[in-house]
Amino acid sequence: MNTFLVGSAAGFSGDRTDAAPAVVDTMIRRGRPAALIFETLAERTLALAQLARRENPDAGYEPLLADMLAPILAQCLRHRIRIVSNFGAANPAGAARRIHQLAEEQKLPRPKIAIVSGDEIAHAQGKALLRERMGNDFDDARFVCANAYIGASAIAEAIRAGADIVVCGRVADPSLTLGPVMAHFNWQADDWDRLARATMAGHLLECGAQVTGGYFADPGYKEVPDLARVGYPIVEIDENGDFEIGKSEPTGGIIDTRTVTEQLLYELHDPAAYLTPDVVADITQAEVRQTGDNRVAVSGISGHARPARLKANIFYEGGWLAEGEISYAGPRAGARARLAMDILKQRLPHLNIRFDLIGVLSVFGDDGGACLDKLSAAALAQAGDVRLRAACAHEDRHSAALLLREVVALYTCGPAGGGGVRTSLRSRLNATSCEVPRESISERFSFVE
Repeated sequence: MNTFLVGSAAGFSGDRTDAAPAVVDTMIRRGRPAALIFETLAERTLALAQLARRENPDAGYEPLLADMLAPILAQCLRHRIRIVSNFGAANPAGAARRIHQLAEEQKLPRPKIAIVSGDEIAHAQGKALLRERMGNDFDDARFVCANAYIGASAIAEAIRAGADIVVCGRVADPSLTLGPVMAHFNWQADDWDRLARATMAGHLLECGAQVTGGYFADPGYKEVPDLARVGYPIVEIDENGDFEIGKSEPTGGIIDTRTVTEQLLYELHDPAAYLTPDVVADITQAEVRQTGDNRVAVSGISGHARPARLKANIFYEGGWLAEGEISYAGPRAGARARLAMDILKQRLPHLNIRFDLIGVLSVFGDDGGACLDKLSAAALAQAGDVRLRAACAHEDRHSAALLLREVVALYTCGPAGGGGVRTSLRSRLNATSCEVPRESISERFSFVE
């Protein structure tokens, strides 16, 4: 049977950089045409990349790019395993230059690299479109950049044209898988059922080890063997789009119907209509079957015509974020941390500060402090180890920095036994989103000469 392999070696920016060799070795042993994807771009990650590019025009792509590619670049080029990734982030051309440099350092033949563009809509025409779509909600004075989620078509075209490596910015995560699959099987862009099946294969791959036991393990309830050496996923997809998912071997982790079902439903607002730039996928009739040790087959997925609009993320100047932390331990630690919090409130009444008592109460959306206000003295009394976190956002850097000075001052001006102070101050971007007409976005690729 004509099948195609797609392996995932990263599920987010900052993921492990030693996963790819086992994935590549496994695909080589299986002897099928293959592609390797690195998914490294979230909304937060793209905002950070935009900030990095503003400070240095040569930056703005995945900072771990060289660490991820160095161990496997030679093998992938030798065995014609295409590499597809969104690690271009805010600067795909810069990422491509770094890959060429890496190949030169390793004395490899110069790879043919394509960069996908069209997602960035910070130009005058794009800003006019955003003003039209957002009206008074568009803040022209604070605007930094905007990116639309584009799909797999340009990736597929680049591979058909001979690309060894395709570097993308803001493409939809499943499109990294769909693009090389479309190219291999020569699917048309309106073959909705096949596109939907490969899209859901990409959805399983996009978070890396999340489908192989990472973020699944719960000791005593959901056991995962050898999680410290968790393997990363590989799908084998046929010409109809149905697929089996396994993992790199020999590694730890697990692929079973539970891990696959959890990841299928991950971030799915409507199982009957999962919206992507390429297709609307319907998994309501999907069948998930265990077919072997660490192998699960998925079938029964159908598709519908792709949406008429694309999602766009818009980034604005967000001022400054100040964060300070200090720890209290031992008897009455909770009460001392609470007193430190009250001191900061009194000293900085003009700042809107979020407080968290890490170890007691810190994971809820409690910017206004309602949950902390309801916290009982008994709950505080049970805490023997508490870290107070105070954070505020402010337009003015000096005003934000006042919080940090006051946290440091708690060493001698606050309750007994405070220690381990850490502070940070950084610029930030705020994000919002809207939908833009598909025809307003020009999705394309070009080769790096």
